[in-house]
Amino acid sequence: MLDNKFGSWGDQGDGTYINPVLNADYPDSDIEQVGDTYYMITSKQHMSPGMPILASKDMVNWSNVGFGFNRLSWAPEYNWDRMNGYSFGVWAGDLAYNDGTWYIYQIDYNHGLMVTTAKDIAGPWSEPKILLDTTHVMDDPAVYWDKDSHKAYVIVNAGVKPENLDEESPVNTNVIYEMSWDGLSILDQGKEVYSGIGAEAAKIYKFNGYWYIFIAEWTIGDSSTGLGVKNAKNDRKQVVLRSSDSIYGPYEKKVVLQKGSNFGGRSASQGALLQAPDESWWYMHQLVQNDDDPFQGRVQCLEPVNWIDDWPIIGIDENGDGIGEPVKRYRKPINGFPVQAPLSDDDFSTDTLGPQWEWNHDPRDSHWSLTDNPGHLRLKASKLVPNGDGYGPKTNQWTNSNGASSDFWRACNTLSQRIMGTSHGVAEAKIKLQGMKPHQVAGLVRFGGVFNLMGIKVSESGVHNLFFMNTKGEEVEGDVVDSEHIYIRTTNNGNCAFFEYSLDGKVYKYFGPQFEIAFGNWTGDRLGFFTWNDVEENGYIDVESFTYDYDGPKS
Repeated sequence: MLDNKFGSWGDQGDGTYINPVLNADYPDSDIEQVGDTYYMITSKQHMSPGMPILASKDMVNWSNVGFGFNRLSWAPEYNWDRMNGYSFGVWAGDLAYNDGTWYIYQIDYNHGLMVTTAKDIAGPWSEPKILLDTTHVMDDPAVYWDKDSHKAYVIVNAGVKPENLDEESPVNTNVIYEMSWDGLSILDQGKEVYSGIGAEAAKIYKFNGYWYIFIAEWTIGDSSTGLGVKNAKNDRKQVVLRSSDSIYGPYEKKVVLQKGSNFGGRSASQGALLQAPDESWWYMHQLVQNDDDPFQGRVQCLEPVNWIDDWPIIGIDENGDGIGEPVKRYRKPINGFPVQAPLSDDDFSTDTLGPQWEWNHDPRDSHWSLTDNPGHLRLKASKLVPNGDGYGPKTNQWTNSNGASSDFWRACNTLSQRIMGTSHGVAEAKIKLQGMKPHQVAGLVRFGGVFNLMGIKVSESGVHNLFFMNTKGEEVEGDVVDSEHIYIRTTNNGNCAFFEYSLDGKVYKYFGPQFEIAFGNWTGDRLGFFTWNDVEENGYIDVESFTYDYDGPKS
């Protein structure tokens, strides 16, 4: 167990917090306050269940609630027998509450704008309904119910107009549609309200006689964000549009947040505006992936908001240019609540899977169980999906190298959770091996932009050997393991990681090379379990326990 109770980020136990408050891959957040609780959704592409939901009483400490999509049921490519939805699925969404109903809106780039509803934030959530197809939308919806006019609206990034597709810095068009009051249908053809370079992730607010649209833009060609451009395409700024006339404008525009000195080259944008009980304002946002090693993924930071002449300035203006920059350490918005964090450890003692876990695509439910051997997660080996069109990832669609045809990406029922932080982490699992059969492989994996895994490989004659595989599918085979169980441990110091194993849980030996973990295609590194069989549907492992210690707050 790591010594520091609080760690180098999150709640510090003294009335302050250190950003990021959620130092893990929780991207594209939206937050809705109901009563004294703040609820957050974040995207996670093809991971299933989809759209994680978290809750907080103080904006700093977050715990698991559940998921908005039990399965990615609207398209066959997300199923275990296709594994062909890499990078797509659940993108940035909007969480809303109106007249006793919860709503989650999101746009699947390949299928359109959809909505799911629930009476309880914990679910059950309805089967998603498609409201607009991909000819009208690209990503990032946000909704607003106007109590004054009794009208409901949704804004979407409609993408780049066809006549502008060849532009070096393409302009995204943002369109507002009127919705029915129940939020389940679109009533008009939409009206364009704003276009900007890479403009996306809009959120609508209304107060003090103004309509506000918060929107993220690329900084290409913009000299006003004078702190430098590290990656021209992915460098972002947060802007606010303001109108006293109508939700349709005309709008004034102001840059209110840019990257500062605290997070290297990582841009700060895309998030949600919040208010504390003392009427102070705050903003939760992600750090974008435009840095050398954001290997934990896109994290969540909390910023104070100061209103100047009815404009929100997010963070602290470091250089006196009237634009905010993100803070590193600051006072908590609300005191009196204990340190909390999303779940990590698991002894698999319940008959339902913990909310820290997500499958790589929708799982094959006949091939996993928490009840076949109570107190264990049983994973049964399947054959790989075919290595051909319509199956698995396309080359470079998901991986950072030409490892897209590697077996791992075509193996169903890989179960994983996020890493936390970037300084140091140690994860350990105890795995029982009695059920393994010839041609089966199984063990512990780290994967994100790349994968590296370690475990047991069973020969045709039934011999159990240690093995390691890297992201290109290259293998290292090790000693024979003549044991009914194995402990596998993986450690990362910064982005350098390695595996160890033990037969007694006390004495560990290194196995396989050191390797670098990496962000890739909008996801950070993850820790998980895998198994497959190269020849037949046969064999299983039982995972008895999983523990994960890291440099940060832990429940």
